[in-house]
Amino acid sequence: MFQTVARPTHPAPLQIVTSADDWRAVAPPLDQRDHLDHLDHLDLDEPFVNAAGSAARLLPPAVHDALVAFADRGHRSGALLIRGVDVGAVPPTPPRPAAHRPEHRRSEFALLTVARRLGQPVGYAPEHGGHVVQDIVPTPESTGRQVSTSSDVELMFHTETAFHPHRPRYLLLLCLRGDPAAATTLASVHELVRHLDPRTVAIMFEPRFRTAVDESFLGGRTNELGPPRPLLEGTVDEPSFVFDADLMVGTDTEADATVREVAELISHHHASVVLEAGDLLVIDNNLAVHGRSPFTPRFDGTDRWLQRTFVVPDLAPSAGERTGRVITTVFGRDAILGA
Repeated sequence: MFQTVARPTHPAPLQIVTSADDWRAVAPPLDQRDHLDHLDHLDLDEPFVNAAGSAARLLPPAVHDALVAFADRGHRSGALLIRGVDVGAVPPTPPRPAAHRPEHRRSEFALLTVARRLGQPVGYAPEHGGHVVQDIVPTPESTGRQVSTSSDVELMFHTETAFHPHRPRYLLLLCLRGDPAAATTLASVHELVRHLDPRTVAIMFEPRFRTAVDESFLGGRTNELGPPRPLLEGTVDEPSFVFDADLMVGTDTEADATVREVAELISHHHASVVLEAGDLLVIDNNLAVHGRSPFTPRFDGTDRWLQRTFVVPDLAPSAGERTGRVITTVFGRDAILGA
């Protein structure tokens, strides 16, 4: 168990402050800005991604060095916040996630340049049509659901695609337009193991937890659960953490109580970041779970708008379940049960 009194403040993400001038060199090549109409919906302009990889050497020095250190050594908070990214002129927030548009190429290029410094950006076929860069905006049909386009409900703490065999190592969120009520919440595994009883931590290393597939990958909620797995891997000093407060259950009474205890601790002990235009939040998906506070959308073109991408260290492990940069793993009853 844990105590909720006199708890130290959860560490905030490591912060790097830049200005738009610092990003002037990180601009999409002229011949890559306006030819998107021919792209397949499960494709991304590979030369554009390649150009973003080459532009990593043009990143502001403080950003480049912070990304190298973050990839090599991480940060106790599990996250890195880069402020002042040049996102260009921001048009009205779209009414729903949409395909890439030419006017967004500056922000997309900045996002992908950071992503390529960390690894390989990918999309997931069922998630926002498989686009490698996705618009995260509130939609009327999702207001109360546990999905990225929700708004009126608290988005519960989770590892991104905790159920997936090829889940991303990093999650990148670039804010084009913020909302002061919408706080991105973060909880680091380093803080969890520090405050939990050693017996609870030991249970977390045992394969006694199962996770349902997110509804966005199946077109709705499901009661089918994946195979048993641990919450923690590695060591107590260098752990890797997988958790989903909404979709995860224990395989027995003790393990189920552990899920509830971890969720309760996270609810009491986490960091919050209100993203503003030009903020790029990098979350280490092995070290930190994240969520979001509720906010009230207006659906008038002024709502919160993030661009998101996922990063894996290497494309090779998903070979056979990937089209280009889009991971196409199929989920259903047989796939979930491992049949």
